Amino acid sequence: MSETTTRRLPKAERREQLLDTAFAIVREQGSDALTLAYLAERAGVSKPIAYEHFQTRSGLLIALYRRIDERQVAALELSFERLPRRLADAARVLAEAYLRCYTTAGPEYPAIAAALKGDEAMEREHQRLIDDYVARYREALAPYSSLSAQELHLRCVGIIGAGDAIAQEWQRGRVDEATAAATLASLIQRWLSAKA
Repeated sequence: MSETTTRRLPKAERREQLLDTAFAIVREQGSDALTLAYLAERAGVSKPIAYEHFQTRSGLLIALYRRIDERQVAALELSFERLPRRLADAARVLAEAYLRCYTTAGPEYPAIAAALKGDEAMEREHQRLIDDYVARYREALAPYSSLSAQELHLRCVGIIGAGDAIAQEWQRGRVDEATAAATLASLIQRWLSAKA
């Protein structure tokens, strides 16, 4: 056991250590191996400590999912801060940022998301994250659009859905990254400039 796992840590540091260990378990053995008992064993803590932090396996998986999302949002925000003035250029930057999120999410993301399918709490969390991405894109794209707020919102819902579908095609090797980014950028540009 490492010094980190044998000495008493402040609660926030212990939570981070447990999340780091959980990511390692998913990366090395897959999400099926991740239980609170196994996490406690691997982290060198008692089971009650793992349960105190996450309550359930779903709670742990949701915490991992949120951590990935926090990294993705931080990366998106950096891209949004430097958006060019022209819609075509902004669409390209946003499309590339969206695909970059898939790249940087890491191999753990699909396993964690799949493990949470059908979990009611996870479904709520997933919808909250989608709503957040839609709101971020809507805010970033508003200066480029004369659409009503409701129409812009619906088109951003479509952009996020299309972004996911295109990114999955790219991840499966069915399209190269440049084509995926160009396609998503084209959709963003057309959907924002279209009147109907």
